[in-house]
Amino acid sequence: MSPTEPSGGAARAGSAQPVLMTALGLALAAAVSLGVARFAYALLLPPMRADLGWSYLVAGTMNTVNAAGYMAGALLMPALLRSLDARRLMLWGGLAAALLLALHGAVRGDAALMALRAASGVASAASFIAGGLLAARLASHAPMRAGQVLGIYYGGTGLGIVAAAAAVPPLVAQPAAGWPWAWLVLGLLSALATACTAWITASGRRDLQGPAAVRALPLAPAASASISGPGEPTLAALLLGFRWGLAGYFMFGLGYIGYMTFIVSLLRQQGLGDATVTLFYAVLGCGVMASSFVWAGLLQRHRGGRPLATFNALLAVATVMPLLSPSLPVVFASGVLFGGVFLSAVAATTALVRHNVQPALWPTGIAAFTIMFAAGQIVGPGLAGAIADRAGGLHLALACSAAALLLGSLLAAMQRPWAQARTG
Repeated sequence: MSPTEPSGGAARAGSAQPVLMTALGLALAAAVSLGVARFAYALLLPPMRADLGWSYLVAGTMNTVNAAGYMAGALLMPALLRSLDARRLMLWGGLAAALLLALHGAVRGDAALMALRAASGVASAASFIAGGLLAARLASHAPMRAGQVLGIYYGGTGLGIVAAAAAVPPLVAQPAAGWPWAWLVLGLLSALATACTAWITASGRRDLQGPAAVRALPLAPAASASISGPGEPTLAALLLGFRWGLAGYFMFGLGYIGYMTFIVSLLRQQGLGDATVTLFYAVLGCGVMASSFVWAGLLQRHRGGRPLATFNALLAVATVMPLLSPSLPVVFASGVLFGGVFLSAVAATTALVRHNVQPALWPTGIAAFTIMFAAGQIVGPGLAGAIADRAGGLHLALACSAAALLLGSLLAAMQRPWAQARTG
């Protein structure tokens, strides 16, 4: 303890407040980049498909190109972080995503919509990866709350899902052609959330001057993120050491996105009404927000692949549940379980990197996992849509998603802590 650091439980409780406030500010970036820019599409897919005459393949491809854009953004991030600070990238990515979402409502052609979905994926990657890096660094300055900080950040996606569940259904209920207005409203909500992130994380705020992590949030360019320093692993060694975790994360991206793209369409196909589907999606979003409190301890305790393996297995169960029974208790239990787990799988990979390698390697490690995540998402929606257009429909498509998640669980379970993985 430094000579100027307060002692005692009261001081520790007081110092936690700005850390958690900053984590909440960062969580709003996740709300925009994933909760709204990606997952709100599931609510808009049924009216857009009805109005524009899409097959499930076209509907899935819209999320495929969004994931491709996300992967392109992830590939650009290491270079961008060498010349721009993470906070600026996070904020500019959020503003760009807000504008692109609003523009979704101004076009009707498939090619134009795909271009906007791809561009919003690039913007989302900038915001989400930069925000995740900031969250990881914030967690390193509050080790006793590290799991909670990461959980709050990734759980922020639930805020976006809940906001979308509140905003979209009234705008698309009747007629189906009202979906452009929903995109405009989502763009405005995203711009507002990004403005709140900028305000909360601003370096000059008096109430955010406590911990060193908070003062350091406007991070300098990550020039130190080289992987060639003395005693540090090469990129090849980094990928080899995390090979099972990366493979399990690819299957996670492949499997979970099928559920998040088509679950609303499945529930409508099963005859659930608008109010029920809206409530289901809001409950799913609340599950995402609650996940930070449920899984923080697991993320903090384990240095290997056990958390990701656990989350993939639970997601496989949640994906199968509405296929086995369309009853409301089963459907809502699926939403609660899926929402309470899927973003914690993302947090698990950040925790895996943070636990096992030096801070200078965090940008490279997080980017590697993000690229695998995006690669799975590129394959997943189009593949699920192609399966859904054939015999078996959405039931078979989601069953295949569950199988991918189960395989991901088995792969992730083989990931050992870094020191063991390098010698294994």
